Amino acid sequence: MGLWDVDKIEYVGRAKGPKEDFAFHYYDADKVVAGKKMKDWLRFGVAWWHTFDQELVDPFGTGTAQRPWYGKYSNAEDEALAKVDYAFELFQKLGVEYFCFHDRDIAPEGDTLRETNANLDKVVDKIDENMKSTGVKLLWNTSSLFTNPRFVSGAATSPFADIYAYAGGQLKKSLEIGKRLGAENYVFWGGREGYENLWNTEMKRETDHIAKFFHMCADYAKEIGFEAQFLIEPKPKEPTLHQYDFDAATAIEFLRNHDLTDVFKLNLEGNHANLAGHTYQHEIRVARESGFLGSLDANQGDKLIGWDMDEFPTDLYETVAVMWEVLQAGSIGPHGGLNFDAKPRRTSFYEEDLFRSHIAGMDAYAAGLLVADKMNQDGFIQNLQAERYSSYDSGIGKDIDEGNVTLADLEAYSLDKPQSELIAATKSDHLESVKATINNYIIDALAEVE
Repeated sequence: MGLWDVDKIEYVGRAKGPKEDFAFHYYDADKVVAGKKMKDWLRFGVAWWHTFDQELVDPFGTGTAQRPWYGKYSNAEDEALAKVDYAFELFQKLGVEYFCFHDRDIAPEGDTLRETNANLDKVVDKIDENMKSTGVKLLWNTSSLFTNPRFVSGAATSPFADIYAYAGGQLKKSLEIGKRLGAENYVFWGGREGYENLWNTEMKRETDHIAKFFHMCADYAKEIGFEAQFLIEPKPKEPTLHQYDFDAATAIEFLRNHDLTDVFKLNLEGNHANLAGHTYQHEIRVARESGFLGSLDANQGDKLIGWDMDEFPTDLYETVAVMWEVLQAGSIGPHGGLNFDAKPRRTSFYEEDLFRSHIAGMDAYAAGLLVADKMNQDGFIQNLQAERYSSYDSGIGKDIDEGNVTLADLEAYSLDKPQSELIAATKSDHLESVKATINNYIIDALAEVE
């Protein structure tokens, strides 16, 4: 059976009933939807840090996770090398074609950057071998500039120049790894790039520093021929009180202000959107309509809890909304995918729960794609929006859209209109019926799966 006591996960459809039972009900990798195979729309990725490093700790308890490599290796280096084999067998048994990692996920740190880089090289050699033998690809890599205590006050926004310099050296190596492994994207998450208190913070100085850092990274990527798409991942808070990449709109404005729009797009995460007071669909819409949609981290949170839960996605309403936006965009960014930045719950601690969690997430997004495609084929949302804005197709509305009016023109048009005409010009949104129709699409589209 291999390193994992689990067989390859197969697609069975709905024939065996609703119970999940270690099979896909909706994710049929080669099924053509809207002109592309499911796997090419979704481009699923596994997050190394949660899947192979997360022990399922929480602030009130130690880890509960049971993993097949626990207790087998006498040192961190041997365990890091062994986890590569476990990782690639899991990818293949799930039928996932991509993975993602931070530099510090895959290899232990040494006392110096030189020692750490040597540790990385050993593991990267083995990852490279496994990628070549399996065909699994690197969706993106990144650098952990937030876990070690040296980054207590940030990395590229640190007030301590030695830390800024170390972060740059660490990032240089990370870009070289991305180049070697053929990463399709490179992600920057500002884990501690923010502030705890404004009284001791020069905000402009810090944001200028990180902009310089990004430009140096872009310059070095060009120098070594690393053509991955650079991505910023917004998050409003946690671990800092306030993070500079607060949400999609804030990140886009930062890129525009610092001449980085040609370099970066956004990697968006469901739970991060909620922490910013937005829906996941909102963040994707902002990025899509601004031309900054890059890639997606697939997870969800509990709306009642004010921190990042990193649950595997199972909410069909959210996955339908996400995949509708993706269909409108034509893809998840130039090289993007759906990376499961998620971990099983602390009470789901068996080895098999890693598989069960990914199956649930993959099926949820496959179902979302099927429903969104049916809505798209019918033009339901397009027709809904077209009707709502139909007053701009002619008359004064068309003049407004075409920029042919002044405030004086608008005044002349409105000056003698009675309130009865203005009220008559408004229409009901029938929002409850809209939501009911989406419910019906979910039921009908998934009922068609055999």
